[in-house]
Amino acid sequence: MSLAGNNNMGHLPHVRFWKTTRFELSLAHPLVMGIVNVTPDSFSSQQDAYSTTEIIGLAQQMLEEGADILDVGGESTRPGAQALTHEQEWQRISPVLQELLRWNKPVSLDTYHPESMQKALDWGVDIINDVWALRQPNALQTVAPYPCGVCMMHMHAEPATMQINPMQEDVLAALEKFFQMQLQLTDEIGIDRSRMVLDPGIGFGKKVSQNFHILKCQQLLLKFDLPLMVGWSRKSSLGHVTGLDVSQRLVPSIAAAVLAMERGASILRVHDVKETVAARAVWQASL
Repeated sequence: MSLAGNNNMGHLPHVRFWKTTRFELSLAHPLVMGIVNVTPDSFSSQQDAYSTTEIIGLAQQMLEEGADILDVGGESTRPGAQALTHEQEWQRISPVLQELLRWNKPVSLDTYHPESMQKALDWGVDIINDVWALRQPNALQTVAPYPCGVCMMHMHAEPATMQINPMQEDVLAALEKFFQMQLQLTDEIGIDRSRMVLDPGIGFGKKVSQNFHILKCQQLLLKFDLPLMVGWSRKSSLGHVTGLDVSQRLVPSIAAAVLAMERGASILRVHDVKETVAARAVWQASL
């Protein structure tokens, strides 16, 4: 299979629903996933020193602003980030996760630790969003028996070192090979593709030019006939082309989100929910 296929913008995958633990999420229009960071070292600087109560309040605000999904994460995966143990991660996220799961709204857990996956899935979390794409030992086996949605992201190397030696090969060819390999594994273990979403991993071990090449040719990834989730929000590549600090990247983040929607993205993972929802409304009105 080659990515040199149909280049038409606006094409969407045939999969029109994303099956998760408690919800079958319609993909009739792009969904907005609000980032709920329970970590002091992420791009979401406004949450740096917030208490659990304040983070829960921010999550509630995201829902009021129109978030379709809340994505809870306790470990930063920004370039140079240091890894946590699963015990440290669970201690951070469990109070927030426990409260959000009471709200009867889709809740995603951003983790690569199988131990955290297991605990959250036993609580009924709807989605596992894994930057390692279930490549950690026992991750596949942990997720497979549950009915949760799964997002598998492409990452070159690992967060602590990925931008020291970014990938050198053709980025789209690497994405194609990676997703083919991972989908074969999920197929073999019995994870139905109606549960699957793919994320090209903007900024995860890729050069600035490679990130924008993904955006330019993103619709080619729809060849897998699966929904795409993209996360451009506040990424360093936006800072590189605009000269703006992370706290000033709202406008370029929105611009990238609209371009991603035009090129077939089904889920937008963002920090700024209100503004993204408004941009989506304008984009939809133009269709």
